[in-house]
Parts: sequence; C-alpha cells; structure tokens
Amino acid sequence: MNDHSIRTVLIVGGGAAGWMAAAVLVKALGDGVRIRLVESDDIGTVGVGEATIPQIRLVNAFLGFDEDDFIRNTQGSFKLGIQFNGWARPGDSYIHAFGDIGRPLGLAPFHHYWLRARAAGDDAPLWDYSINARAAARDRFQRLDRVGASRLTGVKYAFHFDAGLYARYLRRFAEGRGVERREGRVVDVALRGEDGFIDAVAMENGDRLKADLFIDCSGFRGLLIEEALHAGYEDWSRWLPCDRAAAVPCAHGGRFRPYTQATAQRAGWQWRIPLQHRVGNGHVFCSRYLSEDEAVATLLANLEGDALAEPRILRFTTGMRRKMWVKNCVALGLAGGFMEPLESTSIHLIQSGVSRLVSMFPDRGFDPALIAEYNRQARFEFERIRDFLILHYLANEREDSPFWKDCRAMDAPDSLSAKIALFRESGRIYREREELFTEPGWLQVMLGQRLAPRRYHPVADMLADTDLEEFFRNIKTLINRAVDAMPAHEAFIARTCAASREG
Repeated sequence: MNDHSIRTVLIVGGGAAGWMAAAVLVKALGDGVRIRLVESDDIGTVGVGEATIPQIRLVNAFLGFDEDDFIRNTQGSFKLGIQFNGWARPGDSYIHAFGDIGRPLGLAPFHHYWLRARAAGDDAPLWDYSINARAAARDRFQRLDRVGASRLTGVKYAFHFDAGLYARYLRRFAEGRGVERREGRVVDVALRGEDGFIDAVAMENGDRLKADLFIDCSGFRGLLIEEALHAGYEDWSRWLPCDRAAAVPCAHGGRFRPYTQATAQRAGWQWRIPLQHRVGNGHVFCSRYLSEDEAVATLLANLEGDALAEPRILRFTTGMRRKMWVKNCVALGLAGGFMEPLESTSIHLIQSGVSRLVSMFPDRGFDPALIAEYNRQARFEFERIRDFLILHYLANEREDSPFWKDCRAMDAPDSLSAKIALFRESGRIYREREELFTEPGWLQVMLGQRLAPRRYHPVADMLADTDLEEFFRNIKTLINRAVDAMPAHEAFIARTCAASREG
C-alpha cells in the first residue's frame, strides 16, 4: 500500500445498502482497508420484502454464499419473472420472464420468426417458447442450466426475500471478516476548509468518526451526499408520477408462486411478493389521483390472506442525485436515487453501484476524471432503467381513470421514443452498451403492452414453412418436457432450502 492509498472507509447507514457495501468492500479489499459502518437501531429501514433480478446471483457468488443457506436465512423463494396484470387493458396479463425466448435461427433473433408465423395466422403466444414462462404458469421450479441436451438455455432465476433478514445475513458476513459496526446517530458532517471534502461525521454521543472515503447509505435523506455536499436531485415525476406506497405483509393464500405480481390499480399498481413465511404486498400510487386512505383500502381489499401488521405509508420522489459521487463521498441505495419497484431494480442498483466503486476504487487523490466516469456510468444505468419503467405506463390503452389517460399522453424521453418507434416499424430492439434490460425483456413488455410491429426482419422469410413449423414444434416439446419434470415451487423449497419456523 502506497502513501496515497485509501486506508479507512466509513459507511453511514445500514440496511441492505450499507451492509451490501460493507460485505463487497471487505471481500474485495481484504485487510488493507479499515471499514466501519455506523447505524442506529432507532432509525428504521424502508425494506419490507424484496424482489430481485438474476444479477443478484453474481454478488452472492462473489461473496461465496451457499445459495440454499442464503434462502433459508432470508425466508426466501425463487423468482422466474414478473407477471403484469391489467396494464395495457383491464383483464390483460403477461409475464416478463427472465432468460431467453426460443433461440436464434440464422441471422435474425427468434422473435422475428415468431412475428412471421403470427402474420400467417399462428396464434401461439411468444411465451410458449420461454421455459421460465411455462414453469411460472404451472408454479414449478428447478435449477436447470440447459434444456436437456439441446441448445436451449435453461432456467434463469432470481429471489424474493425479507430485506431485513437479508441485511442481517450480509452483516454477519461482513462483521465476520473485520467490518466494525458503530451504534449511534450521526448529527453533523464536518467538511475540510481547504477543499470541501468530508473530514468526519459527528455522533450524538460526541464521538467524531474520520475516514478517507465515505459511503452514504442514509436513505432518502442523503445525509452526506445532499445535506452536506449538495449534490442535487433530478426529479423524474413528470414521467413516473407515483409518489407513495402503502405496504403490508399478509399470510399466504392458496398458491406459492415462483414470480412477482404487479397488478394495475386505478392510480398505480399493487405488488405481491411470496416469501416462505408471509407475502409482501404494496400499493404504489400517485397522491394527485388517490388519497392515502383510499390506497390503503385498495391494498387491504386485495390481499390473499389475513394482514399481519398495520399498513405503513412510504413517500418518495422518483429520480436520482445529479451526482452519485461528490469529492470523497459515494451515495448508494436510496441516498443515490429511487426507482419504484416495478421491475425489482432497487437491490440491483446497490449492487451495481458498489461493484462500480470497486472497479474504480480511488486513492486519496480522488481523480476528478475517475469520479466523472463513475457518475456518467451511474447516470446511464439509471436513465435506461427509467425508460424501461416509463414504457409500462406510456403504452397503455386503459380508459377507466384519469391517471392512466394522463400517463398515455406524456411526452416520453427521446431515448425511449426512439426505441418504441424502431420496434413499431421493424420489430427491432437493440441493447445500448451495458444497459440493464436485455432485448427479451424489452420485447416482452412491448408485446405485453400491445405494441405491435408493422413488419419483421426479411431474413425470417427465407425459411420454408415446414422447417419453421418443425423448429417451433421442437422448442415447445423440449420446454414442455422439461417443465413436466419439474417439482412444484413449494416442494422444491421444502426439499432444499426451507427456513425454520422461527425465522
């Protein structure tokens, strides 16, 4: 370690954000850097139950977690995708299933051949060619890398888990490797006079905690990044107008689904996340169209089991900090920005933020070019996720409420408008650089929201009808055979990773 190396890191705030940062940093940096985390037991966290996307398996693998042990300790379940109910029109339902759909044939993606077949009168849904979608429809799950001996990729999955238990699991890992936890409330942030960098945070008990690098995981407040360093906040509510969520856990109903549900309501939508010990529920809504009392009533009326607590209200403004990294402070989690949990990106944004920090870990010189690149990449990621979320609201045909009519009339960001126009005209989708959502994800939401392409790739016409029919038939047969052999989601968990009753 040279004289300019970072020697001390202080994380302000716990929860999933703080403890994931602690766990990843201590694993990546080893004993060369002292890592401390300060949190107060008197300050609650937002998490009530979390749905994730498959990238979480990467950070779990990096940390060396045994997957079954992780699931047992977080009351977790498996997630094959997100079912969207009533979004394009009342009564509609589709799933954004993880993983591939079909397989490429020649020079064109699979869906162009499917579009050709549909134009010729074949009414088979796109999701017949997704193993995740077929397994989800039957509440089945199995870890499966490939479909038999074929070229079809297997099951791609994520998790549902209790966010509080997840933070606890990360904390045990981090503290076991030397991360120091300080209990207490931060009451002030001291800046260095010569350059405006953070020098120390002052604790309620009078202690001052100094560090070279500070990580702000203090939640919406942004104690360091905003209140001390004035990073600024970019408000995206003109595109994503929901600004409240009512949340409550409930007992299980009759099914243990291996997917998240997002059901459209009059002025927003309701989530349902099945865990082993309960079901997480929330109603995300816009307070300009619906009161908090009305939102809570709607939530409680649409539970599948008895409520296990009193509903609580979360208030937020969708958007992001203008800069996630300012001077010697990096914001993670809600301190950096908020995206409503429509596509389960909250945990991923923590994960990608801390992974990016490891990749760009600075010395005490804090190179401005490095900081600028971090902020550029963070902005690109947030903006592309923003566009994907907007798509769900913009592409609707609902006539039952002013909320949905106003969403349909919004002026979309140019980046999203261009993607929609390209798909409408030619059925083509291109993933830009390392944006989070892949072509199959965009495809499923566009089709599920009733965006229909006018044409397909001309190369799809070069295959004989009989060959195309056989191609489709073989894929369906392989997928159905694999799903037939899968156990029920509930049975798979009972056999491999059931949590204790006391968890």
